Amino acid sequence: MDILSIIGIIVGVGAILLGQYLDGGHVATLINGPALIIVLGGSLGAIMLQSPLSVFLHAMKLFVWVFKPPRLPLDESIERIVHWSDVARRNGLLGLENLMGDEPDPFIRRGIQMLVDGNEPETIRGNMEIDLFSKERFDLQAAKVFEAMGAYAPTIGIIGAVLGLIHVMGNLSDPSKLGSGIAVAFVATVYGVAMANLLFIPVGNKIKSVIQEESQFKEMLIEGIVSIAEGDNPRIIQSRLYGFIN
Repeated sequence: MDILSIIGIIVGVGAILLGQYLDGGHVATLINGPALIIVLGGSLGAIMLQSPLSVFLHAMKLFVWVFKPPRLPLDESIERIVHWSDVARRNGLLGLENLMGDEPDPFIRRGIQMLVDGNEPETIRGNMEIDLFSKERFDLQAAKVFEAMGAYAPTIGIIGAVLGLIHVMGNLSDPSKLGSGIAVAFVATVYGVAMANLLFIPVGNKIKSVIQEESQFKEMLIEGIVSIAEGDNPRIIQSRLYGFIN
């Protein structure tokens, strides 16, 4: 669980509510259901129109990464790669075939399979990098969904404010309702700007950082597997891979 993400949301929203209270306003004035529907629903609708279905659904799945990013077993993976290198030096690359069944990661299994099949190091690197770049590109497209929502939300908030003002103008005959009506109308603008800068854009950037970490982890795996194919000493491989961590 990423505690910093939770603290960030609490601090961001709390600062706005506290500022409203210290300024003499009522927190209740910032609660408006129709404004929330307009901003959130409008942003979702715009991004649904913009994005392919597969990208949109993938973005919703990646939202979990903001609070629970995937665990990357860096040290454990380095030790496994060093062990595979020892096995390959003692028994040849075919000795790695028995280890594939115990490996849960399909990315790593494919790399070991190419080792066992006797592919050249550059062939292994090229094929695995294609897998890496394809997944990275798809994940980045999903992260950009939230960035795009951050771009749409403020404008849709203005639309909500205009709709509220239209409603206010319809009640000009009752001046006592004008002040509160205008205040409620501008809540939609607050929602749009706040959601963009406290939720959508930060979520997109957080997912991008997780994608970058995952890509670096896979680059480390590729380097380790290619080093085995090149017949490098296990201790040299270990030292090289720890450079990715440091």
